[in-house]
Amino acid sequence: MSALKLTQIGNSVGVILPKDLLTKLGVTKGNTLYAIETEDGIRLTAADPEFEAQMEVARGLMKKWHNVLRELAK
Repeated sequence: MSALKLTQIGNSVGVILPKDLLTKLGVTKGNTLYAIETEDGIRLTAADPEFEAQMEVARGLMKKWHNVLRELAK
């Protein structure tokens, strides 16, 4: 567990993420992190939750229509 310190950045407040945490998240300067509210608090992730939900639907459709998609690919 890492304690993160808040710091003033212009008129905003930011948080400094240690290098090891950035490595675990798989992000670098300029990348986007998503803050997702959960029952236990806030979860930071590099994965876009909206995109993941859309991909789950797409995977289901691709599985359901596998034969049709294979024929269309020919």
